[in-house]
Amino acid sequence: MSAKSTASTYVALLRGINVGGKHKMPMKDLVEVCTGCKCADVRTYIQSGNVVFTAQASAVKKLAAELEKQLELRFGFAVPVVVRDREQMAHVVRSNPFLKAGKPEKTLHVSFLASEPSAEAIAGLDPNRSPGDEFRVVGSEIYFHFPNGAGNTKLTSAYLDSRLKTVGTARNWATVLQLAAMMEG
Repeated sequence: MSAKSTASTYVALLRGINVGGKHKMPMKDLVEVCTGCKCADVRTYIQSGNVVFTAQASAVKKLAAELEKQLELRFGFAVPVVVRDREQMAHVVRSNPFLKAGKPEKTLHVSFLASEPSAEAIAGLDPNRSPGDEFRVVGSEIYFHFPNGAGNTKLTSAYLDSRLKTVGTARNWATVLQLAAMMEG
C-alpha cells in the first residue's frame, strides 16, 4: 500500500489570529509551518486561521500539539489549534440543531472544541447568560444561534473554556460550509 493511500483530508482551525490587528500571521507563512509539520496540499481560507490539508492518519494524532508548538516558535505567541477530519466536518454540517429548527443561517455559529466536555461541565453552563442567544453542546462542538450577532453575545470563548475545561474556536456557519466543501474536493 502506498503512503498516499492512507492520507486523509483535515482542517486545522486556529484560534484568535488576524483578529482586531492582533496575532498577525500571513497565510503563506502558515502554509509553510503546516507543510513543515508533514501536511500536504495545504490551502487556507480567509485570513482567520482555517487550513485544509491532507496528512497521514498516524501523523494527525499529534498534529494539533505540533502545530501549536511550531506556530509559537515562528510567531512568538500561543495559538490553540483544533483539528477535524472530513467525516467529522460533514457530521457538524448535518447535525446543526438550529438549522434543523429553521433559524436563519446568518445567525448560526459553531465552536470546535479541543476535547469533549464532561456532562457535569455542560450542565454548569448558564442557559440564561446571554438572553436571546441559544447554544447546544453536541459532542466536541457547540452550536450557537446568535439572533443579535456574535459580537453581542456573553457566551464568549473565555467563559466557555473556563466552564468546559477545554479550548474552542468558533466559526460562522458560512465558513463552516465553505470549509466542508473545500474538504470534499
